[in-house]
Amino acid sequence: MPVKEKVGIVVSNKMEKTIVVKVESRFSHPIYSKTIVKTKKYLAHDELSECNIGDQVLLHECRPLSKRKRWKLAKVLSKSSLIS
Repeated sequence: MPVKEKVGIVVSNKMEKTIVVKVESRFSHPIYSKTIVKTKKYLAHDELSECNIGDQVLLHECRPLSKRKRWKLAKVLSKSSLIS
């Protein structure tokens, strides 16, 4: 069974071992053909607390870790240029 993956940007890292990741999905409206961008926030497990706000990350789906946490950080794709 393939592992579900999502790529997104870290919005918050203020919790211990948890990050909030914003994932954008772009699609064309079926009637008007306008490109629509929907965003969704996911809580993900960051064991080493290595992420900062603005980093682009890859998430893998996993077993439920808490009430809202069902994703784990797979790797950091690119570090943010912001100094935090």
